[in-house]
Amino acid sequence: MAQTEENPNKALAAEAAAALRSATGVEQHDVALVLGSGWLPAVDALGEATAEIDTTDLPGFSAAAVAGHSGKIRSIRSGDRNLLVFLSRTHFYEGKGVAAVVHPVRTAAAAGCRAIVLTNGCGGLREGWQPGQPVLISDHINLTATSPIEGANFVDLTDLYSPRLRQACKQIDPTLDEGVYVQFPGPHYETPAEINMVRAMGGDLVGMSTTLEAIAAREAGLEVLGISLVTNLAAGLSGQPLNHEEVLEAGKAAASRMGGLLSSLVAEI
Repeated sequence: MAQTEENPNKALAAEAAAALRSATGVEQHDVALVLGSGWLPAVDALGEATAEIDTTDLPGFSAAAVAGHSGKIRSIRSGDRNLLVFLSRTHFYEGKGVAAVVHPVRTAAAAGCRAIVLTNGCGGLREGWQPGQPVLISDHINLTATSPIEGANFVDLTDLYSPRLRQACKQIDPTLDEGVYVQFPGPHYETPAEINMVRAMGGDLVGMSTTLEAIAAREAGLEVLGISLVTNLAAGLSGQPLNHEEVLEAGKAAASRMGGLLSSLVAEI
C-alpha cells in the first residue's frame, strides 16, 4: 500500500481499474488492446461486447482528440477471456504529459491484464510495403526524448516486443513482415530529410505513438505485442503530401484482415 501512496500515477490507475470493474461488471480482464488510427473497423471481429463506456467515465482519462478514435472503452468476451479494448488513446503531442499517455496501460495492468496489444497507423519506409499492410513491431526507437518511468527504476527493454507473440502471429499469418518502429513527437508529419535519418538509423516504420506505452507496459510486467498498419508511404517516398484521411481509409480497406488477425491472436495469448 505504501508504494501506491508514493506513486500517484499508479494510485490513479488503481482507482480507474476499480471504476472499470464497477462500470463493466467484469472483475478481471485478461488481455488489453489499444486500437490506433485506422484500426477501429477491426474491433467487431474480436467478440461480443459485454459493456462499452466512455473514456471520461474513468478517473484520469481524457476525451478522444483525434479523428478515427472513438473515445470509448469496450469490454469483450472472447472464448474464456475478457478483453479490455481501448478505442482511442492520448497522444504525446496533445500536451497532457507522459503520464496521461500511458494511463490506459497502467489501468489495464491494475485491472488484471497479463498482456497488451498496441496498434497504430504509421508510415512505411520499406520497399514493397503498401498501405493497408499490417507489420509486426520487432523493436523501437523512441525520439520523444522522454520516458514514462520516473526515478531510478532501470527497466530492461531488450526483448520488449514479445518474441513469443510475434511468432504466434506468424503462425496465424505467415506473410506478416516485421520492422523497427520509430516514434516522433508529432503532430506534424516528418520531413523527407528526417525519413532519410530514420532509414540510416535502421527504422522501418514511423509514427506518433506506441513506444511510451510499450515502455510503461514492460514496467508494469505486461507481455507486449506491437502491430503497425502501414497507412501511407513515409514522407518523400510517394511524391504526394501526407494527410490523416488516407490513414483512416487504409484502415477501412484492411479491416477484415486486421480483425481476423486480432481475433485469432487473442486465443494464443
